[in-house]
Amino acid sequence: MDPTPEARPAPTQPGEWRGIVLITGTDTDVGKTIVTAAIAAAAQAAGLRVAVVKPGQTGIADGGPTDIDRVVQLAAPHTTRTLASYPEPLAPLPAARIAGMAPLELYEVVDAVRAESAKHDLVLVEGAGGLLVPMGVRPSGEAWTLADLATTLGVQTIVVARAGLGTLNHTALTLEALERRGVPAKVVLGAWPAEPELVHWANLTELVPHLVGALPDGAGRMEPGVFQRSAPGWLTPALYGVLDDWRVWADEAAEPPA
Repeated sequence: MDPTPEARPAPTQPGEWRGIVLITGTDTDVGKTIVTAAIAAAAQAAGLRVAVVKPGQTGIADGGPTDIDRVVQLAAPHTTRTLASYPEPLAPLPAARIAGMAPLELYEVVDAVRAESAKHDLVLVEGAGGLLVPMGVRPSGEAWTLADLATTLGVQTIVVARAGLGTLNHTALTLEALERRGVPAKVVLGAWPAEPELVHWANLTELVPHLVGALPDGAGRMEPGVFQRSAPGWLTPALYGVLDDWRVWADEAAEPPA
C-alpha cells in the first residue's frame, strides 16, 4: 500500500454527533443513503433512539425502493419519515414544479425535524444530491438548500464523498461552503473499492484529517444482520463506531478477500 495514511482519525469525542445531524454529499449517487443507514445502525447498537428523516424523495415514478425503504431494510431505525415525494428523478424543487405539486417549505421541514429531535437521541436528515441542490421554497418564495437547512437548525453535517479521482476538489468545495456558513462538518467515504488503486490511497491520505468513516463498496447489498454488525467497524467513535486507527483499517482493507 502506498501512500500510507496517518494513523489516527481526526480528533473527536466518542458519540459527539448527537441531536440533529445532516447528511449531504459531494454529488448524487455517492452513498448518502447507505452511510445514513450505517450511522443509524451503529448509534442504535450503542443504545440510542434514532430517527431518519428524508425531506424530499424524488424519482418515485419508477416504483423502486425509496431511500427510506433502504434505510429501514438495512438498519431498522426507531422512526423514519419522508416529508414529500415527487415522481421525477430530479432535485426536489424542480421535481415539485414539474409535477405541479407543493414544494417543501423550509420552516415546515425545520419544525418536523425538531419534533423528531424532541423524541430521539439522534435524528439523521438525509439530503438530495449535493449541498446546494434546490430543495424547496422559503415563505418569500426563494429557493432553499440543505446548506440553508443546516444553518437554520444550527447543526453538524456529514459530507459523503467518493473515493476516486475528482473527490479532493468536490470535497474541498463542499467543506469550504459549509465552513463559510459556520457549519461544522466531517467526511465519510461512501464506497471504498475492494481493489483500491494508487488514486484511492492518495485520496485517503489527503482526506484523513476530515474523515470519520469509510464504507466498503457493496455495503448496501449486505444482509441486514451482517450490515448492522459490521457498521461500527466502518465509523469512528464520534459516530458510535470502533474505527480508531486508519493505518490498521487501510491494511485490513488492502487484504484480499478470504
